[in-house]
Amino acid sequence: MLKVWGRKTSSNVQKVMWAIGDLGLEHERVDIGGPFGKNKEPAYLAMNPNGLVPTLEDGDVMIWESNSIVRYLATKYGTGKLEPADLKTRALASQWMDWQLTVAAPAIFGAFWGLIRTPPEKRDAAAIAASQQKTTEAMKIFDANLSRNAYAAGENFSMGDIPVGIMVYRFWQLVPDRPPLPNLERWYKQIEKRPGFRDHVAAVPLT
Repeated sequence: MLKVWGRKTSSNVQKVMWAIGDLGLEHERVDIGGPFGKNKEPAYLAMNPNGLVPTLEDGDVMIWESNSIVRYLATKYGTGKLEPADLKTRALASQWMDWQLTVAAPAIFGAFWGLIRTPPEKRDAAAIAASQQKTTEAMKIFDANLSRNAYAAGENFSMGDIPVGIMVYRFWQLVPDRPPLPNLERWYKQIEKRPGFRDHVAAVPLT
């Protein structure tokens, strides 16, 4: 059975749980990190030297880094479902996964930290606004891609949609003053229907 080490409120853990949920895989999740701690203890560091979540345990296979875990699950359990069989489409899916890490996640970090993790009286309104603007600009890039494709990498949902979907969920919650993004809105309506998103992202409050 798959074992996921990580608290359910972590966006990185949610990526893994979404993939597991969509694939219908039997699993166990262990709360660790954040308020649960234990991620800096020797036993966990032996599995993941970064002391971060998530870590996936699949028999004798131990993997950390959330996007790498999603790729692993897609390859082992989701070929033709989450992992595109076509090389070009698979590369495009991976491209958007990396874009989530390098562009979308850094853009929204300030808004998330300022609005969710910071008491109102200590918030930096200018920093939050700047983050919201950067995130909006990032989402315009993805919206333009969706004007040509039904999903991140083409006409079918793939692993490439999962990390981006986590960021778009946060964008919806943290940037209420948004310009029209019709392609993103169309895509998001489809994403919301997926069991992994419904059970492991939308059902978990931002904390």
